[in-house]
Amino acid sequence: MSSLPDHLDIHLIRILYLLLSEKNVSRVALKLNQPQPSISASLRKLRELTGDPLLVRGARGMVPTQHGESLLRPAKRILDETERLFVRKIPFVAQQEARTFHIAAPDYLDSQFLPNIVAELRRESPKSRIVIHSLGPEIDYIRLLSDGDLDLVIANWDEPPAHLHLSKLFEDTIACFMRADCAYAKRTASDSMSVEDYLSLPHVAPAQTLAGYHGVIEGFLARQNMQRNVVVQSAYFGLIPYMLTQTDLVLTTGKQFLRFYEKSLPLKMFTIPIKFPTMRFYQLWHERVHGAPEHKWLRDLISATAKSLTMR
Repeated sequence: MSSLPDHLDIHLIRILYLLLSEKNVSRVALKLNQPQPSISASLRKLRELTGDPLLVRGARGMVPTQHGESLLRPAKRILDETERLFVRKIPFVAQQEARTFHIAAPDYLDSQFLPNIVAELRRESPKSRIVIHSLGPEIDYIRLLSDGDLDLVIANWDEPPAHLHLSKLFEDTIACFMRADCAYAKRTASDSMSVEDYLSLPHVAPAQTLAGYHGVIEGFLARQNMQRNVVVQSAYFGLIPYMLTQTDLVLTTGKQFLRFYEKSLPLKMFTIPIKFPTMRFYQLWHERVHGAPEHKWLRDLISATAKSLTMR
């Protein structure tokens, strides 16, 4: 058998499929609007490539050889797959489609943000699934995005990779919180504090979510040559508000995160005597899903959810 050419012509595969289906050179020439000698030349080339006659004379015209019959389905499959390559992207019909979306997010997001995203997705695309992944220093989110294991990352670190697409979601003002009846809160009548008090009070902070990056708060303090007294680090950010209720610990975070807990927990907010920048939250995604209709739909849903929470 001859070796496969470097560039196999899809048109030649189409002629192979039609010859095996129609079993007639003239009909194939008519279907393709080509002269019969051209189709005969293609048949000779196919015979040379496969090392088989492919079509032979039978009692009522041409019939495929056994090897020719075995090529019919593979040729059809190649043509079908090739056609799919160039089909224009169709809109994502959320109510009818079933997709699985993989999102990674830190758990210090607004306590209502991720639940609201899940609720919106269940309403808008009830057949779809969503998998929420954690973020940590051991998670290579850049590789997971490029490999397709993650579709989207929601984040707030200072300098996201420049090669990823980014869309801003919301901003959050930084404040600090402690138990309303702890010793310092009782001693300080106003909601303000001194820089010395802020740095020396016992702080609780979230554990690292990114290798080599200690977060917006620590990063900003380091640039000001300041260091606060972090005595507890927790990988479970959702538990920290409850830690405050039983200790003298201080938490520095965005106001939106604590608004949910302020309704039910005895917490007091203090204005920090250091001008922290606002926390900026955004979504990141890779070029590989940038043009996909279902992923654009997901990003729009997340943006709309963030906007509705901010307006509230």
